Amino acid sequence: MNFSSCKTYSCIFCIAGDCWLLAAIACLSMHKNLFEQIVPEDQSFTSEYCGLFRFHFWHYGEWKEVVVDDRLPTVRGSLIYIHSTEKNEFWSALMEKAYAKLCGSYEALKGGTTSEALEDFTGGIAEMFELRDKCPPDLLKIMLKSQERCSLMACSIQADPNRVEAELPNGLIMGHAYSVTSVKVVNVSIPGRSGDIPLVRVRNPWGNEAEWKGAWSDKSREWSLLSDATRREVGITFDDDGEFWMSYEDFVRNFEKLEICHLGPQSLGGENETRGRHWEMCVEQGSWKPRVSAGGCRNFLETFWINPQYRVTVVDPDENDDDNLGTMIVGLMQKNRRCLRKQGEDLLTIGYAVYELAVKGLSLQTSHQSFNETLVDSSTIMIS
Repeated sequence: MNFSSCKTYSCIFCIAGDCWLLAAIACLSMHKNLFEQIVPEDQSFTSEYCGLFRFHFWHYGEWKEVVVDDRLPTVRGSLIYIHSTEKNEFWSALMEKAYAKLCGSYEALKGGTTSEALEDFTGGIAEMFELRDKCPPDLLKIMLKSQERCSLMACSIQADPNRVEAELPNGLIMGHAYSVTSVKVVNVSIPGRSGDIPLVRVRNPWGNEAEWKGAWSDKSREWSLLSDATRREVGITFDDDGEFWMSYEDFVRNFEKLEICHLGPQSLGGENETRGRHWEMCVEQGSWKPRVSAGGCRNFLETFWINPQYRVTVVDPDENDDDNLGTMIVGLMQKNRRCLRKQGEDLLTIGYAVYELAVKGLSLQTSHQSFNETLVDSSTIMIS
């Protein structure tokens, strides 16, 4: 499977309800080193072909190899589920089959988040931002920093329960996951108007003419505000390829959810040496066992302290700023819940709480948790 064939990858989504997976695959196809980590490049339909393909997925803290044969489900001679617009390109369909095998079945892939798939594809850790009601004031800074650290980003608009992937008048599609491929701050300097304008480049993985129709869209008059040098730097192309630019303000106003998957050094390979700082990552395995480590939520202070505890030291990695703060992202994953769907099992309600530890080396006891507020908690989450 040659990576060069998927660099401008576009695919068709059918039947399965896994648009979230489609956007993750589109994100992955833009990063050669990440793609080759999942799809080993020493595979093809010609050289020593045996009808089998290997894929690597990050699964609960470790990389696992999944092997599938070359049989793909069809209806009346046409591929179903995810497949490429190119008739002779099969890597995405085979990759989805391998991922379905890992999760238990194609049916198990129905419904999910793009960040969930990105974590399984990269070994990274994801965070989600609600853009309508809880958009952080420094989101642009977060997106720029994430791009600097080679993070993968995706966005979406809430689905209309009465219409399947309905197209809005502005060209965006409801219930559809998009990839965020670039964030730029461009300078406009013309008589009567000057200053920096943040822009976001978004890609519809369908790769067709369904694009944003507002300001900074393809061939819109706003591009005339930029100098030729700036336009070359931004890398403007006006094709019906599903990729388009929009202002940051329009991005926040029109999309409802942004998902960012931060990559650890094991995923970045040599890329982190040339593109700035990277994240340090640690994975811990744990469980809640009745009468041993299942203390319940904070409403049960007498037993809350017996929940699993992990001590973390946070330092300030940015010497050039003056806030003396560091960033820590905490994620929880539930094991094998997709595989248990056939048995009627669903996601469990889980969560975490972060406290400041005054005395190093000690675990938190009931007395500390009774009289100290959490620095932050997860509220209640039921994801991945």
